[in-house]
Amino acid sequence: MLVPFPFDGDGVRAVVTTRHGGVSAAPYDSLNLGVHVGDDPDAVAENRRRVADALGVERLTIADQQHGSGVAVVTAENAATVFPATDGLVTNVPGVALATLVADCGPVLLWDPVHHAIGAAHCGRRGVLAGVLAATVAALGEQYGSLPEDLVAGVGPCIGVASYEVGEAEAEPFDTSLTRRSRPGHAYVDLPGAVRRQLGDLGIGTVHAMDVDTRISTDTFFSDRAARPCGRFAAVAVLT
Repeated sequence: MLVPFPFDGDGVRAVVTTRHGGVSAAPYDSLNLGVHVGDDPDAVAENRRRVADALGVERLTIADQQHGSGVAVVTAENAATVFPATDGLVTNVPGVALATLVADCGPVLLWDPVHHAIGAAHCGRRGVLAGVLAATVAALGEQYGSLPEDLVAGVGPCIGVASYEVGEAEAEPFDTSLTRRSRPGHAYVDLPGAVRRQLGDLGIGTVHAMDVDTRISTDTFFSDRAARPCGRFAAVAVLT
């Protein structure tokens, strides 16, 4: 059910869920955590409860992700909120589990072991271009004094460059080193490469990338490119 990042352990839990260990029926089988994809809401609620139980927390905090750069500060009082139009979450409250839902987009977790704060960012193509990573790192600094060089980042499974073909108009905003032409009018975009480059440009001290292409790993993770409809898995961080 849970795949840990290398920094999962003392002080923080940092994991990615798989598609296994839940109660959802096909095509959402079985640990779908997304309520917006057509699955039975009761099954999704049970799946979220199972992940929360596995992490030893009361609930998962999950925003209404819209592929933008909005960031919310999560407290003990508002942790049950579904934050509207929000793709980044930050907190310094132990037991508050920040989760970002994906099925090809890049899930990024951030951990500040100096100031004991965490962040989670939903990094799809549009979110990367909108600056969600920079906004999340900035929020950690503004709220908790986090310095980029102290941060540890985890990049979870997401669609690989060989699996992510888009129209030339969608690829054009990316640096040419992150794209390559496929067929006329189309190009491949290196989404995980773009995420890692932005983390480097932001000065993040340590980056751990799982380097899993969701499009060709549907035995373990959901992929919207591989099958529609499909479920959503999550990257989750919680201070212990």
